Amino acid sequence: MVNLTNNLLHFDFLYDQPVAGVDEVGRGPLAGPVVAAAVIMDTNNIPNGINDSKKLSKKNRLKIADEIKKNSIYSIAEASVKEIDEINILQASLLAMKRAIEGLSKKPMTVLVDGKFKPKTNLPTHSIIKGDTQSISIAASSIIAKVYRDDLMKDFSKKYPEYLWEKNAGYGTKEHLLAIKKCGITPIHRKSFKPIHNILN
Repeated sequence: MVNLTNNLLHFDFLYDQPVAGVDEVGRGPLAGPVVAAAVIMDTNNIPNGINDSKKLSKKNRLKIADEIKKNSIYSIAEASVKEIDEINILQASLLAMKRAIEGLSKKPMTVLVDGKFKPKTNLPTHSIIKGDTQSISIAASSIIAKVYRDDLMKDFSKKYPEYLWEKNAGYGTKEHLLAIKKCGITPIHRKSFKPIHNILN
């Protein structure tokens, strides 16, 4: 039986079921794609400890991500660095979200999206400010999107170890910026983002 005392789960039940929660990760980094996930939870199999991915330890995030993937219908999608530079980061984020929704093997009745903006979809869609702290399915999507993107940046780091992406996930840390000044930019860097754009011009 679903425990509706859980606030995050209760929020999702305010909408027509099944609900798909959608979130993106990677809007701020200087390198790498932006990643979105869409999740339809099995409301009878909710992993313990689901929360906004930023509030979870790395160990818990990995464990919960595995449980979400075992017990949910989910889809993960990207918008590339090239697309980010061509259409801007907001539009690329919405494109990744749209792709994630379209990748679901089951059609949701309602889509809940984290943030102010909604991707283009024919499904009933609601934008939820700080949705990853309110909706269980948005929180779940934030967790699997972050784990996926962190793994992706670790893989990129094997090819470009100087930038420490396995630690900073492409964000503009002091070490990352120093590496850019020393080694230049890579094809994985976002040329439209200010520090990179300034270096190129």
